[in-house]
Amino acid sequence: MSEESSKEEILVNVSPSEVRAALLENGVLQEVFVERTARRGLISNIYNGKVSRVLPGMQAAFIDIGLERTAFLHASDIANPPGNGDIPEDELPGIRELIADGDEILVQVVKDPLGNKGARLTTFITLPSRHLVLLPRSDAVGVSSRIEQEPERERLRTMVEAMLEERGLACGAIVRTVAEGASGEALAADLDYLVRLWEVIQQRCSKGGVKQLIHEDLSLPLRVLRDLVGGDVERILVDSQPAYEAMQTFAATFLPAVEPMIERYSRRRPIFDLHGVEDEIKKALDRSIPLKSGGYVIFDQTEAMTTVDVNTGGYVGHRNLEETIYRTNLEAAVTIARQLRLRNLGGIVIIDFIDMEEAGHRDKVLQVLEQSLARDHARHQITPLSPLGLVEMTRKRTRESLQHILCEDCPSCEGRGFVLTAESVCFEVFREVIRQARQFEFDEVMILAHQRVIDLLLDEQAGSLAELQEQTGKGIRLQTESLYEQDQFDVVLM
Repeated sequence: MSEESSKEEILVNVSPSEVRAALLENGVLQEVFVERTARRGLISNIYNGKVSRVLPGMQAAFIDIGLERTAFLHASDIANPPGNGDIPEDELPGIRELIADGDEILVQVVKDPLGNKGARLTTFITLPSRHLVLLPRSDAVGVSSRIEQEPERERLRTMVEAMLEERGLACGAIVRTVAEGASGEALAADLDYLVRLWEVIQQRCSKGGVKQLIHEDLSLPLRVLRDLVGGDVERILVDSQPAYEAMQTFAATFLPAVEPMIERYSRRRPIFDLHGVEDEIKKALDRSIPLKSGGYVIFDQTEAMTTVDVNTGGYVGHRNLEETIYRTNLEAAVTIARQLRLRNLGGIVIIDFIDMEEAGHRDKVLQVLEQSLARDHARHQITPLSPLGLVEMTRKRTRESLQHILCEDCPSCEGRGFVLTAESVCFEVFREVIRQARQFEFDEVMILAHQRVIDLLLDEQAGSLAELQEQTGKGIRLQTESLYEQDQFDVVLM
């Protein structure tokens, strides 16, 4: 189905401690958003922070905004007074000329804390509404690149510039994609709302203390209405009465055209069972994703980057090897684009498609990948195939990936993804018994280990165990420890 005929549906699932939203296109899950009461995202929140440490060598500073970890602010993210224009990064003044230790500074979160890293901040405050984003510390007016018709772009830019001038506002704005075709009245209403909001924020900042939250972004159900609802959305289903009423009120005030799309879901069947959303979320946590053709795609997420490997698997095709590889890569390109959105993988992504001999096939696979990512809300950039046949791309990382939100490192392997085999543990046990026998006097030793290790010692390694008893002259007893992982064991002297 073409992009033009894509129909979207949004499902909102609310529970006491968690809210989830799913974006579907033609019945297929594309993105999922999770917000937990105990750990709400910080993006777009505005804080009155305090500079705790300036780092001249990095052209950056650590800002205390009242969180567990100090946040990070780079010199390039410190706004200049409106009218001064943007300064190229290589001409930026030293960080100490911009801020000093102990300064109070109004900042906004642009990236949530990720792993061991604190939040990323900016002083270029942005306040979004349905059609506009107000830029209180800029004087530029921009139009979303997704509005492609130049006459419409010029109409919107001229209209917004005139509104700012009429109100005597020394600030800028960005016209959002959904503003295409919007009336002057709708834009003016958005602008007036944002101006009032900025005035309130400034008042709170002047009255509030340092290291305080000044303005919190909307809750997930309301952000869904503001950010995700476009011309292709047919309906929004929500399974909570309070959330339904809040969304209706918000839509009636700011998005009248969206209000009829919001429906209360009251069936017994859980809302995320529709279209198999729950199953798709579980699959998005798997390392391997099967392709309909019989091939599969492997996703490996690391601290530095995400690597994606495409394999033909059981797909043998019906023409020749090149055609088989080409068809597998085409299907993989669509799957990879969808999984990047669904898993919310950001940063550097390296894709290893199966090697193709024909240049036309390589170009087509890249084209399909780009087309499949066209509706992605996150900014991305794809480079041509490298000399090694790899596709290198970047995808803007703003919030934690689905895996980081829903999962934690395995306590057994501590995130390595593997544990020692039972055989390797047996040999470690043997070495430990010998080490103890040479250092201490004892009559007997008891080995506590996982069931698989004990079974191996009693079966395939029974001969080696007997040799060990003869070599050390010590009796050896075995005991299964149900609480031990496979690579855990203890040698107890008796």
